[in-house]
Amino acid sequence: MAERRLRRAAVSGGFHFQSSIFYLPFSCPSANSQGVNEPSPSKPFAWEPLTPPGVAAFGGASWGRLWLVQLLVALLAATTIVWFLKTASFPVVGAAIRELPAQGEIRDGKLNGPITAPQLLAENRFLAFVVDLEHAGQVRSPAQVQVEFGRHDIYLLSLLGYSRIEYPADRSFVFNRLDLEPKWGAWQPPVLWLAFGATVAGLMLSWALLTMVYFLPVWLVGFFANRNLNLSASGKLAGAALMPGALLLTTAIFFYGLGALDLVQLAAAFAAHLLIGWIYLCAAPLFAPRLELATAPPKNPFTGTRPPADSAPK
Repeated sequence: MAERRLRRAAVSGGFHFQSSIFYLPFSCPSANSQGVNEPSPSKPFAWEPLTPPGVAAFGGASWGRLWLVQLLVALLAATTIVWFLKTASFPVVGAAIRELPAQGEIRDGKLNGPITAPQLLAENRFLAFVVDLEHAGQVRSPAQVQVEFGRHDIYLLSLLGYSRIEYPADRSFVFNRLDLEPKWGAWQPPVLWLAFGATVAGLMLSWALLTMVYFLPVWLVGFFANRNLNLSASGKLAGAALMPGALLLTTAIFFYGLGALDLVQLAAAFAAHLLIGWIYLCAAPLFAPRLELATAPPKNPFTGTRPPADSAPK
């Protein structure tokens, strides 16, 4: 008798539980059917461009976030450059000016003054200033860069070789202590600010130009690796991939200023920062989200509706 009542309840739409004995002819209402949105998977937060996953996260971030991170890296690089100039270069320039004679000038492409014998003006481990009118090589400094003033030209000597700069024949320059010392003291702060601004502007501009070139290799890697990277996301990822190399070079300049690296090692760091950029351009797209195939799931034979797309079989 009880079994007949259960069967009648099933026919009339009464609810009962699905089990090995009896089952419900309808499904329980889900969160989506009641108007409740299920939480979507959150995107990785883009904040550090140091690892390939961190660089890949910028593909899903906004352009503003990428530009903010690039600006912070550029400010750090510019601060390092200004620190190096102020502590390693400008002091020896001031010391060399103080060793100049009271009279002297460069006129008609020729250095005129009382200095006739080779003379070392000032030096440190980075930079040295020498007056050697005939470039006889009688004064050699252990500094990594030597600026040598000759009678008609300037020699820039370093571990990487030398270059020659002729004095302009149509212009004249003072080359004495009385004129240069006050001018150098007045121009030091503006020169530092110009170096700071030029570094920031130059880095931001160069990164923008490189992004317009490097987005295509990033997109190709993502395309063949089946990654969810459109052209805009590829451009943002390419811009972020330039940051690890920039941070490496900034660190190398800092240690060069401390004397821990020499000029050859600094040049090697410059080459390495270019190589690291390409490594991140090729590796970071592999950490981007996979491209999911948008296939329509089959209808549920018991409810007559389609399940959500995210619950379709992979």
